[in-house]
Amino acid sequence: MEDALLHKEAPDFTLPGTDGSVHLRDLRGKVVVLYFYPRDNTPGCTTEACDFRDAYAHLNQSGAVVLGVSTDTLASHQKFRAKHQLPFPLLVDEDATVSKQYGVYKEKRLYGKTSFGIERSTFVIGADGIVQKIYRKVRVPGHVADILGQVDQVRL
Repeated sequence: MEDALLHKEAPDFTLPGTDGSVHLRDLRGKVVVLYFYPRDNTPGCTTEACDFRDAYAHLNQSGAVVLGVSTDTLASHQKFRAKHQLPFPLLVDEDATVSKQYGVYKEKRLYGKTSFGIERSTFVIGADGIVQKIYRKVRVPGHVADILGQVDQVRL
């Protein structure tokens, strides 16, 4: 099934973050790795963030910008970022507006309880602002390695 955002212009946004506000449109000319994650300081999210941290030099050298997005507060993001020495900004989407635009804010079931939250997803956006690759329902092990290969392809 073709994803509605694939090969389309990425929905623009401005969100507050750990390095100040980020406006997606201002990043034209760079490949953007936009990853949505459920919660700061949870096992899977911590592993994913640290995997991006460990691959950051390669991604940065490839001309890519990494942005992490969740519905956590700025204070939570700042603590999470400092604790794990994350070299990229974490963006605050407290009301899930951007998460909904990207179709990652979903109904989730855990232990028989239903709630809404972010489904772990990553979007690789080309320098032209077009979504080149979408990873939905991300499984953390190996994910960042896949992203590295994709960023190198998009950059060519």
